[in-house]
Amino acid sequence: MVAEKIYTVSEITEEIKILLESNFFSLWVKGEVSNFNRHHSGHFYFSLKDKSAQIQCVMWRNKNIRLSFLLEDGMEVLARGRITVYEKSGKYQLEVDEIQPLGIGELQLAFEQLKRKLQEEGLFDQKFKKPLPVFPFRVGIVTSPTGAAVRDLISIMKRRFPPVEIILNPVRVQGEGAAEDIVRALREFNEWGEVDLIIVGRGGGSLEDLWAFNEEIVARAIFDSKIPVISAVGHEIDFSISDFVADKRAATPSAAAEIAVMDYRDIDSTLNNILKRLYMKMKSNFEQERERLKRIESNYYFRKPVDMIKQFSQQIDEVFNKLEKNFEFLIESNTNLLLQLEKRLSSLDPEKVLQRGYSICYKLPESFSVKDSKKRKEDDALKIKFYKGEIESKVYKVVN
Repeated sequence: MVAEKIYTVSEITEEIKILLESNFFSLWVKGEVSNFNRHHSGHFYFSLKDKSAQIQCVMWRNKNIRLSFLLEDGMEVLARGRITVYEKSGKYQLEVDEIQPLGIGELQLAFEQLKRKLQEEGLFDQKFKKPLPVFPFRVGIVTSPTGAAVRDLISIMKRRFPPVEIILNPVRVQGEGAAEDIVRALREFNEWGEVDLIIVGRGGGSLEDLWAFNEEIVARAIFDSKIPVISAVGHEIDFSISDFVADKRAATPSAAAEIAVMDYRDIDSTLNNILKRLYMKMKSNFEQERERLKRIESNYYFRKPVDMIKQFSQQIDEVFNKLEKNFEFLIESNTNLLLQLEKRLSSLDPEKVLQRGYSICYKLPESFSVKDSKKRKEDDALKIKFYKGEIESKVYKVVN
């Protein structure tokens, strides 16, 4: 009879379990991901391998949900966790709590993965880009109400095109909940449908600071917008996923303001160019008809008897009548166009509206114009602008 202790399979497995789990309760393992499987339960099952060995790994859903990037076969990673023994099969595995990609930062990897995914779906295609309006009279801004970006946007747009009305939908631009804020603001502008253009953005910062604009939900909200969107995130060297999806990318918020509205001084130049093109078109028509008349005069039949002369004389009269009508139509239609543009620009001048005895009411502190008393409540702070001066007040009573 053997004198040494005899173990059952369960007993020796339990001993091994205690030995391994007590000595390897927290360790880092470097290896290549292989056989990656995302179970329908949300748990990750995969192997880590090197040239001569491999270890089975599991990462529970409550841990992997925090990952900002996607695990893929062939990816080199560092995994932190503990060794556990699955007694039923007698196998050991690494129960992973944390994973870091090797060679590239976690956020940069997540950025590249999402960029590749959306590009393959076609969200960056030029065919989906909506044209920006030439004269946007109402512009919606999605940004922080306190940053330098909003001050630059408002001051530059007002200087370049005074009639423009600017509506700020304030959001958080970094930190928890920022992406959801941005999506909400974009959807509210689209549901309202009263802005001609939307600018979404913020000033510069680190990749972490700008991360809200690299979230998939923000990219899809920009793509789904029926209103043209300009993305103005960070500085000139910064690129975000929002930049690739938007209808137009601006290097900075200041550049976005210049793209959004035309300088009113350039409008005169544009009108002059229209008149110049009109003149050149009429001159070209006259030259063509003059050449036609010369060909008629040099024709052999033109020298025939009086009846031929009468016939061509009638044709000449018809040509001149056609020219006269075309000339009058061109002058009248383009004059009306110029008058309509001039009248529209003049009617939108806020100073002229105020001069006629009207006033403009703004909600404080956001400074957006108040159009509906039902949306205000008692003690709301208001600013009322007159032709000369302005006052600040509070709502005493709302009368619907």
